[in-house]
Amino acid sequence: QAQLVESGGGLVQPGGSLRLSCAASGSIFSIADIGWSRQAPGKQRELVAQITRGGTTYYADSVKGRFTISRDTAKNTVYLQMNSLKPEDTGVYYCVATIIGRDYWGQGTQVNVSS
Repeated sequence: QAQLVESGGGLVQPGGSLRLSCAASGSIFSIADIGWSRQAPGKQRELVAQITRGGTTYYADSVKGRFTISRDTAKNTVYLQMNSLKPEDTGVYYCVATIIGRDYWGQGTQVNVSS
């Protein structure tokens, strides 16, 4: 039902910043909770940030204070601003929309934090 397209990944130095974007196929914010999840080789997938239908935000402890999730309803887009990046932030970042208990995933965007 929901189509999600991520962008904004790339290579960045430790301490640097990136902004990821998740463009949705329609006006789904009223019915969907939108999150960002990441996965690195050998590690379990981790939900790092989420914004609910009501606008409540959630952050994993590992990114709290460094990442900010936001949305632009006019553009049907959710953003993840990532500051003070660390090597352990490296991974594939996926946008996920939860609608009536079902998850819809984007294809992911690679983030590499390295010197």
